[in-house]
Amino acid sequence: MQIQSIKTKIVRTVGVAGAGTGTGNKRAAEQSCLSLLEACDALAKFVQLQARILKLGLQNNPLVLTKFAAVSSDLDAVDYASSFVFSSDADYRLYDAFLFNTVIRAYAQTGDLKEKALALYNAMVGYGVSPNKFTYPFVLKACAGLGRLSLGQTVHGSAVKFGFDDDAHVRNTMIHMYCCCGGGVEYARSLFDEMPKRDSVSWSAMIGGYVRLGLSTEAVELFRKMQIAGARPDEITMVSVLSACTDLGALELGKWVESYIEREGIQKNVELCNALIDMFAKCGDVEKAMKLFRNMSRKTIVSWTSVTVGLAMHGRGSEAVSLFEEMIRNGTAPDNVAFIGLLSACSHSGLVEKGKGYFSSMTKEYQIVPKIEHYGCMVDMLCRAGLVNEAMAFVRKMSIEPNPVILRTLVSACRAHGELKLGESISKSLISNEPMHESNYVLLSNIYAKMSLWEKKTKIRQIMDKKGMRKTPGSTMIELNNEIYEFVAGDKSLKQYKEVYEMVDEIAREMKRAGYVPSTTEVLLDIDEEDKEDALNRHSEKLAIAFALLYTPPGTPIRIVKNLRVCSDCHSATKFISRIYSREIVVRDRNRFHLFKDGLCSCKDFW
Repeated sequence: MQIQSIKTKIVRTVGVAGAGTGTGNKRAAEQSCLSLLEACDALAKFVQLQARILKLGLQNNPLVLTKFAAVSSDLDAVDYASSFVFSSDADYRLYDAFLFNTVIRAYAQTGDLKEKALALYNAMVGYGVSPNKFTYPFVLKACAGLGRLSLGQTVHGSAVKFGFDDDAHVRNTMIHMYCCCGGGVEYARSLFDEMPKRDSVSWSAMIGGYVRLGLSTEAVELFRKMQIAGARPDEITMVSVLSACTDLGALELGKWVESYIEREGIQKNVELCNALIDMFAKCGDVEKAMKLFRNMSRKTIVSWTSVTVGLAMHGRGSEAVSLFEEMIRNGTAPDNVAFIGLLSACSHSGLVEKGKGYFSSMTKEYQIVPKIEHYGCMVDMLCRAGLVNEAMAFVRKMSIEPNPVILRTLVSACRAHGELKLGESISKSLISNEPMHESNYVLLSNIYAKMSLWEKKTKIRQIMDKKGMRKTPGSTMIELNNEIYEFVAGDKSLKQYKEVYEMVDEIAREMKRAGYVPSTTEVLLDIDEEDKEDALNRHSEKLAIAFALLYTPPGTPIRIVKNLRVCSDCHSATKFISRIYSREIVVRDRNRFHLFKDGLCSCKDFW
């Protein structure tokens, strides 16, 4: 039943508000309404109760109105309830902070109504109703959801004015708010450092904020300080710490965190179990992720999806598809995120026909309208399979406009599969629509390098320099003795860099003896072949692997994390290194995992 269609019925049903209700019966009427609201579970009943409130003359009763507003949140009727509670003829002299807080909280928790939470807070102060310490966490959460730093700072100032900024709950929510607003992390850390006493929520807010902002190293460092301070983390804290491990690809640290959870007796709720599964899957130990998944007594759609995505990242598409089918047989309905994981699995394993079938089944069998992410998976799948023209035709038929990510996927495929004119055309269109996005210029520059149009390539780089743009440098991280080391191409910041470079040169000599031929086409510079080979040897992956060969025992696996897609030369070289030095080498790049062993890669050269 639609709210607007029954709104007019209230006027006809109620008649004269409050007729026949004596003073002695007010308390009984109040209790009756509260009981009925407590049991209300449907929109039609909710509207009938509104009519009853009017009929009994309780439209200015703060207790009844507070309960009415609280119930509206569960029935997706917050805006409707607010218009009734704060109607033009309401007597605001009878209203208290509790009533305002209830509606502000309901607005703050509703996706597209957070602006109204702020407007109601302003009205509250305007009506002379003083906010209390429970008001500000709700208002600050609304600011966090909007992500507007200046707005959050204004509310912060108001909390100071009313004397609630030192309240622990208010301060914790402020930290969360600043972490959610662009440019606010330094304010958050300042508030955190100034707190005379921090509880687990304070630590969790700051650690979680770092993780959301991609500052995972800072999150891990703060967790270590939390241990030194003697603060006991809860399951929320540990979910954030595991997310940091996942981002860093720090498997050994993740294993330590798992043992810490067991040792400290931290409750392993379903969210924490899901975080452990996600960490192991994305840090390279998909078998452990599967074991944890199978041992879960209760699985959610997130549990199933985490394992599916993990299998996809490891190129085990057929297993991911089987798991998806098992999920359906077990009665768990897939959601749009589950389909993203499934389509990604098909993409990474070249299961084009299966991918097409599942994409079609989304709407036909599960009534899920494809989002841009699903279209992106399909374009990626077709491009990886070399079906560039089919991918282009698919994009033209999409029911929604392709986003820049999809178009950049097409450009990369055009470069890889020789459709250079098409790639040039799409790149120019991207630059026209996004003139300040450096990736668009890099893609066009790479296209020109592939076409050996060095003057045009140089011109693009000059434009980037003029606009102050810089290409995201390739970097590789490796975890060793619970420390994270990061390398970039040609890096000499590490104190052991001389030994590392000597090892790189030794590796190059050994590989050439074994038959390795450098893929100098990967060097998009107008330099001679010898310089190109030298540039390839200084790629961040090779520096990280050389470092590992120097400082880890013979025969132990090497695990590295690359922030970009691994290039074809490094892929070929790593196969040789795995055979020459008898090492398993696990590489997690931007898209997937590669397990190199005995001169072969788990991706079967399809990535």
